[in-house]
Amino acid sequence: MPTQQPVIKRLDHLGLIAAFCHEIGLPKMIDAVIPKYSDHNVSHGDAALAMILNGLGFHSRTLHMFSDFFETKPVSKLLAKDIEAHHLTDDVLGRTLDALYEADVSALYQVIAERVVDKLGLVSNSVHLDITSFHVDGEYAQDEDTNVIKLVKGYSRDHRPELNQVVLELICENQAGLPVYMQALSGNTNDAKAFAEVTSNHIRCLKAAQNSRYFIADAALYTEESICSLDEQKQKFITRVPMTIKQAKQALLALKPEQLSVIGNGYSGCWIDSDYGKVAQRWLLVHSEQATKREEITFYKNLEKNVANEIRALNKLCKKPFACDADAEQALNEFKNECHLLGFEQTAIIKAPTYSSPGRPKKNEKPTGYQYFIEAVPFTDLEKVKLAKLKVGMFILATNDIGDESLTMAELLGHYKSQQKVERGFRFLKSPEFLTSSIFLKKPQRIEALLMIMTLSLLVYASLEHKIREQLAQTEEFFPSMVKNKLTSKPTARWVFLKFEGIDTLEINGQRFITGLKEHQTQLLKLLGRVYEAVYS
Repeated sequence: MPTQQPVIKRLDHLGLIAAFCHEIGLPKMIDAVIPKYSDHNVSHGDAALAMILNGLGFHSRTLHMFSDFFETKPVSKLLAKDIEAHHLTDDVLGRTLDALYEADVSALYQVIAERVVDKLGLVSNSVHLDITSFHVDGEYAQDEDTNVIKLVKGYSRDHRPELNQVVLELICENQAGLPVYMQALSGNTNDAKAFAEVTSNHIRCLKAAQNSRYFIADAALYTEESICSLDEQKQKFITRVPMTIKQAKQALLALKPEQLSVIGNGYSGCWIDSDYGKVAQRWLLVHSEQATKREEITFYKNLEKNVANEIRALNKLCKKPFACDADAEQALNEFKNECHLLGFEQTAIIKAPTYSSPGRPKKNEKPTGYQYFIEAVPFTDLEKVKLAKLKVGMFILATNDIGDESLTMAELLGHYKSQQKVERGFRFLKSPEFLTSSIFLKKPQRIEALLMIMTLSLLVYASLEHKIREQLAQTEEFFPSMVKNKLTSKPTARWVFLKFEGIDTLEINGQRFITGLKEHQTQLLKLLGRVYEAVYS
C-alpha cells in the first residue's frame, strides 16, 4: 500500500483562540439562539468561530478571502467538528451574518459578554462608553426599514469625509478592557444623541454597569438629558465637561493658580460644586503640566489669529442694527463677556434715524424711526492674554458621587484616564492587520452583524490576554519578553500570538502530530488548562 503524502497545516496561535471560544461555549451559545434548519455542514456558531479566527489571524486578508484563509489551517481541529476549508464558503458567511442580524446583534452580544465576564470572574468598578466610525466602500442600496442602520456621510474619525460610514458604540469594563455592550449606528449619528439614548434605554439592563460604581465617558456624555438620566437611575458618572458650557468658562475664569493643589504626575486640581442640569455634582478643575507644554506652542502660534477673529466679530456686531438702545447695550455686554483677548478703551451706542426711502433724506424730512448701533474701540488686553495662558492645559471632570468624601482628586483622575481602555479597543479594531480596515459588504444588515463579529474578536483577544496574565501572576511564572533574554508576567496577547508562530499539524497515514512546540509554549498551555493542551496535542 503506497504511503500517503504528509499534509502540513499551520496551527500557530489560532489554537489559543479556538480553545478559549470552546472554553466559554461561544459556538454553542450562538447555535442555541440561532440553530441551523438545513443540512448545511457548518452551523452558525461554527461560522462565527471561523470568522473570529479569520479576524484574529493578523493576515490583512478581508472576509471575501474567507475560505482561502483556511486552506492552510487545520479546520477540523480548530472547530472541533468534521468540517473542512471548502465548507467555509461566502454563502456560509452571508447566511450567518443574516441570521445574526435577525437575532438582534446587540442583545446576543450582551448575553455572550456577560457569560465571559462571569467566566473570568471580573469585578470592575467602572464601565466606559465611547464611539467611533468605520468608512465603507462601494455603493449600497438604502433599506426603507427605519430600524436598519444608514450608510451615510458623517463626522469622520478616519479623516475620510468623502466616504459613507457606519458608527460603532462600545461600553467596556475597566479591569480587562472587555467590551460588554456594542451597538451599530448610522453613519451620521451624533455622539451626544447616541450617548443619551444608551443612558436612558440600556444602562438599567446592563449587568456590568449595575455591578460597577462609575459610568465613564468623554464630553459627549455631558448633556442635561444624559446626566439627569444617569442620576435618576442612581448611576454614578464621571465625564469631561465641555468648555462650551457657560458655567465651565466662568469656573476657569474665576480660578486662581494658588487654589490648585498637587495631585501628582504633573497634575494639580481644585474642587468646586455645580448643579448643572439640576444634578448635584462636583467638578474637578485639572491643570496638566504636560498638556501645558504641548499647548503653549499652539497658543502663541494662534494668538494673533484669535485676536483678529475677535476683531472681525466686533466689526460684524458694529454693523448690526438694533431696535432699541437696551438691545444694543445687552448685545455689547454679551460680546464683552465672550471676548477672551480684547478689551475696550471706549464704547458707545449710536442712535441713527431711518427714513422712508434709501439715500440722502429730503430737506426737513422727518425720520420714520430709529436704529441703534454699537461703536467700540478695542485693544489687546494683556491681562486677558495672561489669563488665557493660565487656562492652557486645563480641563474639567464632573461626577455626581458627592456622598463619598473619600474620593480623592487622584482617584477621580485615575478613573477617567482608564477611558483609554475602550480607546485601545478601537485602535485594535482599526488596525490594518485586523479583519478589515474598511467594510465592503453590500447590505447594511450584514455590516451590522460584521461589527458584532469584530467586537467578539476584540472580546476574545482581551479575554485571552487577561487570562494569560492572571495565570502567570497566580503561579508566579513568566513568559519570554519582547526584550531579548528577559521575562515578563504581563505579555500582550499580540506578543503571545507572535511567540506561537511555527506550530504546525502534520497528518500522515491517518495520524496527526503537532510539530514545532517549544518549552515556553508548552508551559503556558499547561497553565491555561486542559482545553488548550488538547488543541495542541
